[in-house]
Amino acid sequence: MRFSTQVRPVSYLKANAADVLTDLNERREPVLITQNGQAKAVLVDVVSFEETQETLALLKILALGQREIEASETVDARTAIAALKDRLAPST
Repeated sequence: MRFSTQVRPVSYLKANAADVLTDLNERREPVLITQNGQAKAVLVDVVSFEETQETLALLKILALGQREIEASETVDARTAIAALKDRLAPST
């Protein structure tokens, strides 16, 4: 992803906030906000933000699973299914 076409100084954002937000939601491209010539923030539309958060959550789950594999903290599928059946079976 390149920010070179969507760089705006904070003064532009202050003067044109509504236009920036409209453009942001229509184009769904992040906008890099600068202050004194330095990058300070990135604005993204809500849908893109939510998609990014969902992706990060999935990556965290994958990383946790990988750590469990490396630590030999896993069981085969048959053992896991049998344990679940035992837990869900009504007690007599």
